[in-house]
Amino acid sequence: MLLVLLGLAVFGLLASTVVAGIVLSAVPRYLRERRAARGQPAFTPPLTLLKPLHGAEPGLAEYLASFFDQDYPEYEILFCTRDPGDPGLEIARRVASRFPRIPAKFLSTGGQPDYINAKTASMELMESAAAHAILVISDSDVRVAPGYLRAVAQPFADSSVGAVTCPYRGIAAEGGLWARLEAVGMSVEMTAGVLAAQAVEGMQFVLGPTMAFRREIIRRLGGFRVTADYCADDFILGNETFNLGAKVVLSHYAIDHMVINSGFMATIKHQVRWMKSTRFSRPKGHLGTALTFSIPFGLLAWAAAAALGHPWWGIGLFGWSLATRIALALAVGRGVVRDPSWLGLLILYPLRDLMGFCFWAASYLSNRIVWRDRILELLPGGKMRLAK
Repeated sequence: MLLVLLGLAVFGLLASTVVAGIVLSAVPRYLRERRAARGQPAFTPPLTLLKPLHGAEPGLAEYLASFFDQDYPEYEILFCTRDPGDPGLEIARRVASRFPRIPAKFLSTGGQPDYINAKTASMELMESAAAHAILVISDSDVRVAPGYLRAVAQPFADSSVGAVTCPYRGIAAEGGLWARLEAVGMSVEMTAGVLAAQAVEGMQFVLGPTMAFRREIIRRLGGFRVTADYCADDFILGNETFNLGAKVVLSHYAIDHMVINSGFMATIKHQVRWMKSTRFSRPKGHLGTALTFSIPFGLLAWAAAAALGHPWWGIGLFGWSLATRIALALAVGRGVVRDPSWLGLLILYPLRDLMGFCFWAASYLSNRIVWRDRILELLPGGKMRLAK
């Protein structure tokens, strides 16, 4: 039995090392492309920014202000909530008043249509009110620098590009161990997965914190209502864009994704919900995700080798797993998304790798999630319905 466990551990280490190798080989190309992108001619078509809101989240005013403070010639910002009295909308109004040169609109759906994914109704309403042909959608917990819109718009100079998305680094807005662990997962684990997917099959999805589309693409999809029953609306929109034959581009601009879940339970619920969403949206890929983690296999190898009387072999195998995580943390966390947290990258990321495996395992325990205070059931293909 111990030999079987050791064999499983070594297999897992080999598989995770192969994945790490794919990611590490993709990083130099990504960095070369980023340097080349700086020398491209500016492309600045008029844009419409779509910002769905829900409540007065911590730091919201600061994050929204970063979207008004853009080095970009012509754009508008549309905000939308379910409830016209939503405090998030009032915060948006106050921020907009500080930037009178930027056109802004404030909308609410009144709760209709009552889609399972309530964000869809907001997206539909904002799209209908948008003035421009390129739509940039950004979550409320995102902070950007003044060059953000220029970077997002640049790939659209190629007429074959239908969608653009941005990598992101996690920022623990209020500190705390659990928020820092979630943040380093965003910076390294998420970004490494994106680079691996891009290297193997090309970009076939977008990432929720920033999704930019040609308006004509959204209309060819049938509008944002295609996401009305789905949890992973970003995956659906990006994948359907790819299926139309349009290019999906991973930008070379990394944004700040602010982590506002500072407590243990909030972090756990959020991470498991995300894993469950991936499980139902991409079941085969999600199953293989187990082999992207390394620390669990390193610990198993250490324990099995020690029990067989070879503790130094075990320490060596665990060191192997740790070395691959540190390599990813430095190459992806520092090199690609420029995460400034050395503590998070070098100390916390190996722990986060172990936690990620636990979240993956937990995703198979049920098909229920809690989202916006509602209990929902995930269905094959990624659709949702209210829990019975």
